[in-house]
Amino acid sequence: MMLPNPAAKYRPFQPIRLDDRQWPDRVITSPPIWMSTDLRDGNQALFEPMDVMRKMRLFRILCEIGFKEIEVGFPAASQTEFDFVRYLIEGGHIPPDVTIEVLTQAREDIITRTLEALKGVHRAIVHVYNATSPTFREIVFGMKQDEIIDLATSAVTYIRQLVGAMTDTEVVLEYSPETFSSTEIEFACAVCDAVTDVWGARPDNKLIINLPATVEMATPNHYADQIEWMHRHLAGRDSIILSLHPHNDRGTGVAAAELGLMAGANRIEGCLFGNGERTGNVDIATLALNLYTQGVSPGLDFSDINGVARIFEQCTGMPIHPRHPYAGDLVFTAFSGSHQDAIKKGFAAQRSGTPWTLPYLIIDPADIGRTYDSVIRVNSQSGKGGIAWLLQTRYGIAMPRRLQVEFSREVQKETEFAGEMSAEAIWRLFSRIYLEPCSPVRYVGHHLREEGNAQGIELTVEVDGQRQVLNGSGNGPIDAAVHALRAAGFNVRVCSFEEQSVSASREGGDARACAFLELAGVVNGNGGECYGAGIDENIVTASIRALVSGVNRLGERVREVCRE
Repeated sequence: MMLPNPAAKYRPFQPIRLDDRQWPDRVITSPPIWMSTDLRDGNQALFEPMDVMRKMRLFRILCEIGFKEIEVGFPAASQTEFDFVRYLIEGGHIPPDVTIEVLTQAREDIITRTLEALKGVHRAIVHVYNATSPTFREIVFGMKQDEIIDLATSAVTYIRQLVGAMTDTEVVLEYSPETFSSTEIEFACAVCDAVTDVWGARPDNKLIINLPATVEMATPNHYADQIEWMHRHLAGRDSIILSLHPHNDRGTGVAAAELGLMAGANRIEGCLFGNGERTGNVDIATLALNLYTQGVSPGLDFSDINGVARIFEQCTGMPIHPRHPYAGDLVFTAFSGSHQDAIKKGFAAQRSGTPWTLPYLIIDPADIGRTYDSVIRVNSQSGKGGIAWLLQTRYGIAMPRRLQVEFSREVQKETEFAGEMSAEAIWRLFSRIYLEPCSPVRYVGHHLREEGNAQGIELTVEVDGQRQVLNGSGNGPIDAAVHALRAAGFNVRVCSFEEQSVSASREGGDARACAFLELAGVVNGNGGECYGAGIDENIVTASIRALVSGVNRLGERVREVCRE
């Protein structure tokens, strides 16, 4: 089965005549005016629209994030919508620096009801709209272009008349030529110019001209061309705040918004995490944090994005996808071994006060309240780097590189059957393999003694359940212990030795010292190489425990190789 021939069914958009376009050479250096439409556009897209209490909770978090303009509803649409606007005003819930916005169609009865809802508010934006594209003009309304212009200007004239009687309220007008992105560009400009003239906009009394991609129908660069064309041709541009309301039907709403800002827009309307009808409104959280990663302060506070996300989900009932930019549960998580290794090395190289240049992470998770715990997660695709990073960051255990290789094989076996392993599970496995082995040798205790220029040791162990006291001497405690074990038939030698301190605050307990020994030799008639590890408050004890651990591991590892 194949898709039908698209050329016979769909028409591509014709490019805007803009031979000297400027937006491709521009960069965004400051944030736009942000307007959240979560409580109106976002709310009407929910399976179950929010009640007053849930809308109130979301309104408060929007204010805390830093939105200064919030569209709170369509008061004429229902009594619930009307009552919420009244609840905000009469309850004194609107901060002094926040302006609420309400939406109305270009009909006198709806405009009247909308302005009734605003009685007593200090400042508000009244957002009026009517569709302008050929499809809506011809199919939905059966109107000609001059009738569409008359509809818009008559509505604005009526709003101006009613606003004149609202002496205690400052009203800002916003006009949207709905379906702008599929409207002939010259006609869209003519409608907006007529509205600007009727309202009497001035540089000290600006109106908002909002240019929505009501349905996203072309590539982001096409939308940017439309915005730059309007930015250049609108009459009274110095009296206009040029606003964008992109949707995401083609999946490029964020790109369209960013290019639109480069093309001359001043303001963005959208929703947290891209909520909205069909594929959603443009995602303001993503837009804001995209600016942040380019060194531009966005003017919105997402330093606790997890908290914002959870409140959003509770209020809307809409889950955030785990791969959602910045806010998704898995976006800072690497399962791939090569990714984990690069991230681990990046963290090791990153220095405080220097530009953020970590592999695979465009933002420091800590900046938005995310912990490093979830950056690397281990499953069957993971490599030694990620496993080592988790043990080091969570438990203070910095494994030598060859031990990373050895232990990663053990983790791989576990994940093939158990799936993903948490840091806690990896720590338990490490402890079981390296810190708790007791067969055939179990460490009991030791006493050191001086023997002239040599170090002597009395090492008490249990071998196959039988207690033995072994004696040896060497050029240090470890060498002496090796000679003591040789006397019991464990023919091993130390290939490498590392020691390190472990913070008492780490989850590995109160141990202060960790030792790693790489051994080679023969145990129970079998030869091979492997690591042992030991942790204790005393570094010598930790080292001897690591030696005993290696002896046990060496015997077990050789038996595994023989079985293979």
